[in-house]
Amino acid sequence: MNVIALKSASAERALAPPPACTPQAAADLIAARFRAYNDEFGIITRRAAAHFRSGDAPARERDAVARIELYEQHVAQALEALRIAGAEASAEFWAATTTTYDRLIEREPDSDFYRTFYNSVTRDLFGTVGVNPDVEFCATHSGRAHGSVPIRVYPAAHSLQAAIGDVLADLPFGGSIAAPELAARRIGAELGRYFDTRPPSAAPESIELIEPLFYRAGLAFLVGRLIGDSAVTPLVIVFANGPAGVQVESVLLSRNEISAQFGYANSYFHVDLPVVGAAVTLLRSFMPRKPVDELYTVLGRAKQGKTERYFALRRHLDQSIDAFVHAPGERGLVMIVFTLPSHDLVFKVIRDRFGAPKHTTRAEVMERYRFVFRHDRAGRMVDAQEFRRLRLPRSRFMPALASELLAEAAQSCRIDGEDLIIEHCYIERRLRPLNLYLRDAEPAAAEAAIIDYGNALRDLASTNIFAGDLLLKNFGVTRHGRVIFYDYDEVSLLGECEFRDLPTARNDEEEGSSEPWFYVGPRDVFPEQWLPFLAIPPALRQVFLARHAELLTAPWWRARQAETGRPAR
Repeated sequence: MNVIALKSASAERALAPPPACTPQAAADLIAARFRAYNDEFGIITRRAAAHFRSGDAPARERDAVARIELYEQHVAQALEALRIAGAEASAEFWAATTTTYDRLIEREPDSDFYRTFYNSVTRDLFGTVGVNPDVEFCATHSGRAHGSVPIRVYPAAHSLQAAIGDVLADLPFGGSIAAPELAARRIGAELGRYFDTRPPSAAPESIELIEPLFYRAGLAFLVGRLIGDSAVTPLVIVFANGPAGVQVESVLLSRNEISAQFGYANSYFHVDLPVVGAAVTLLRSFMPRKPVDELYTVLGRAKQGKTERYFALRRHLDQSIDAFVHAPGERGLVMIVFTLPSHDLVFKVIRDRFGAPKHTTRAEVMERYRFVFRHDRAGRMVDAQEFRRLRLPRSRFMPALASELLAEAAQSCRIDGEDLIIEHCYIERRLRPLNLYLRDAEPAAAEAAIIDYGNALRDLASTNIFAGDLLLKNFGVTRHGRVIFYDYDEVSLLGECEFRDLPTARNDEEEGSSEPWFYVGPRDVFPEQWLPFLAIPPALRQVFLARHAELLTAPWWRARQAETGRPAR
């Protein structure tokens, strides 16, 4: 047997069910299955560098989906292995297993990942509603990562331009940079403009960069910071690879701009970090307002992000007294949306029945949310995390909200003692609905927002997404003024739509008809008809048309279909 075969056989033995399933054996089995998941996660992640260099977008997209689906596959495999091994389902057995497992993984890098995986297994095994502290871990250990982040340091005090040149030369694709001297000058010019407005003591003496690059949606991100005598400035350099070679896409120095790149509207980075928790700590040093859960999520560890978000919610509930209320904005026909005013999350529960004109089903809505979870969100679609079997105090719900949930979302909501159980919901960051924002904003901010609304439609189209329901109430505004889409029950691929020109009436009877006098198929979309229904305030309508009139034409959308290579069927 050759070396590779021996290694493969050894790996299979490590993952094989133990001969006798004691608590120690069960703990070993779950830890081994997590390591198998983590190894496969790393293999997929590392392929992003090759995809960037080759420009193989289909392979990149396949890997993004495969990596997202990997976690649940390995949880299912762990459960099956435990079943085959004959692991007991008793509370006593699993209490002992939990204690054993904690000792087993305590010193592992990113040990919280092991704990979250264990919780996923036991929650499915027991069908846990809320939390069962006897058989799962009820806290994370963020900030206590065993390990560090690989950093490259470039002295810059004597020559910033020379340091930039060294940075570019050391990149794994440094030899593919088109006009490297020009690229270095551009970066130097951006840094020069930034530091010209700062005191001399802020000028960078060194450049510190996270060694692994961050890859997402065909772009590569070099992430780090500039260290001066009196200031630390975050730095992100974005690269794109095209027919002419690798070029500098942008240089980001603003904390707000960088924070947006690590925000909840983006697809996940592929970055090969040896200790993710250490990277989260470092990133928070120049994004202190960024929640830990969002950083874990955007780094590709979505399940850990969910865990952190849930525990943060529980801590907030323990420290607050306000009640859950309906979220600001118009009531939805598909979702009941509520929030805790003192917190920054919204909860979305699918209604049992949808009012006209909605014709979709519960299963279709859930499938669209799964689709968005796996698709490139172009920085324009909020990350909706799916939660099951939540247990929340009934006393923390306003009576009208609790009554509506129990009456109109009975498939998802029920009462258990003093608690309201939510079997299924989505949790998102809370945004100010665009229609309410435009009503209250200063004129300049309102104009910027309606322009960015059009930009959001363009960005979504660039990734083959048609929002479907374009009403302003389905978009929100971040604290940085960026417009984000968050209502997915009608979202689709561009290729699933037939963008049609509005036929010209042939006579007065057709002109005056209150109903369409021409055939309208189930996939037909008529952009020329949108403007009256978008409810853009009159004062902003011309602002929108000046920038985005072409969005109201079918040829523009058909051109986007052609660009994405997915024309209508």
